Amino acid sequence: MTRFAGRSGNALIGRTKVPGDKSISHRALMIGAVSIGRTSVSGLLEAEDVLCTAVALRALGAGVEKMGQDWIVDGVGVGGLTSPDDILDLGNSGTAARLLLGLMATHDLTAHITGDHSLRSRPMNRVIDPLSRMGAFFHARDGGRMPLVVHGATEPIPLEYEVPVPSAQVKSSVLFAGLNTPGTTTVIEGEATRDHTEHMLKAFGADLDVTVADDGVRRISLTGYAELEARDVVLPGDPSSAAFPGVAALMVPGSDVTIENIGLNPLRAGLFETLQEMDADIEITNVRDQSGEPVGDITFRHGPLTGADIPAARAPSMIDEYPIAAMAAAVASGETRFRGLAELRVKESDRFAAIVDGLVACGVPARADGDDIVVTGQGGPPPGGAEVHVNLDHRIAMAYLVLGLASAKPVTIDDAAAIETSFPGFLELMTGLGADIAPVGD
Repeated sequence: MTRFAGRSGNALIGRTKVPGDKSISHRALMIGAVSIGRTSVSGLLEAEDVLCTAVALRALGAGVEKMGQDWIVDGVGVGGLTSPDDILDLGNSGTAARLLLGLMATHDLTAHITGDHSLRSRPMNRVIDPLSRMGAFFHARDGGRMPLVVHGATEPIPLEYEVPVPSAQVKSSVLFAGLNTPGTTTVIEGEATRDHTEHMLKAFGADLDVTVADDGVRRISLTGYAELEARDVVLPGDPSSAAFPGVAALMVPGSDVTIENIGLNPLRAGLFETLQEMDADIEITNVRDQSGEPVGDITFRHGPLTGADIPAARAPSMIDEYPIAAMAAAVASGETRFRGLAELRVKESDRFAAIVDGLVACGVPARADGDDIVVTGQGGPPPGGAEVHVNLDHRIAMAYLVLGLASAKPVTIDDAAAIETSFPGFLELMTGLGADIAPVGD
């Protein structure tokens, strides 16, 4: 384990880019793998999570390799995946696990799947249940936990499925299963979740239709056996990664940071809306379309932040950004309430507890109120001075290093290794902007 600490010091200044969007990277590889022809992906996130997806797809029969700066996927077509010769190890990636289970569930194959300690603790029943109704068969531990075995359906059954909780992973898993299923597979969601899967499936030629009722309920219907055609994909920068240097700039006096080419999909932009409600100085420019996704450049400037009441309905559009949003709340004036965060308890770690316990350890009043997290901001630098155990969670690790940049005393994390799962180059990017983040001895 490598301990790192974030310390207050210089302002963060400069223009930079963050790696490609993780959610779209997974989907580009997977959809390319079941398309006909060669897909070229520019800007793929070369982090451990996405590389696990690449290795798994290669084992399932698709051609996946890096050529120059781009990644090339030689697809096998819908229905063309085959049983792997060895166990598929998906590392820390819940997205890879749940989406690949959907992709495999309606292929005539058998696959053994595992992951690291964190992934093996995460429940897969939320996708196993609908996929079983489509004809797949699973052997899994309690709660659908890994390691598990999937036997794909030999005669897939179309499904109309209403997701019980907002989840883009569950939605995407069922839609991926529907690609190799006769008839129409429909997913119904009461709250809109990130729609990268719908955008990309349409771009590759899927027969997919989305309708939205007056009450906001969305029906996504996909007709199976449509031939997908390979295409070139240019990925935007990941807004979840941009959150860390961006919020750091808001918190550290004198900072002014511009992050270029950031994805601005409305169903992923909840953090930016939240920060604006907290009176953050944020400017979005150069908005444009890139491979069907809106992108732009975002400038973050230091200034006073104010506590706010963040509604539960925003959770699907910023579910991965609550750890860093809570750090912003720690330096704001007044109370910030983040509502409806039960989902945080089943992420890479129990992020709900990690936010509350870590902030309290750093001298910031924070508490759980049912499924809400309430943070009483310091109106300036929090005390800091704690060591936070990140439990192999990359976003918790990065969030507390950022808090250290704005704290009176350094904030230390016990292990920085997990950061590579989503943000390779994080430490270099942050120090390049002026942040004091460095390893610490025992």
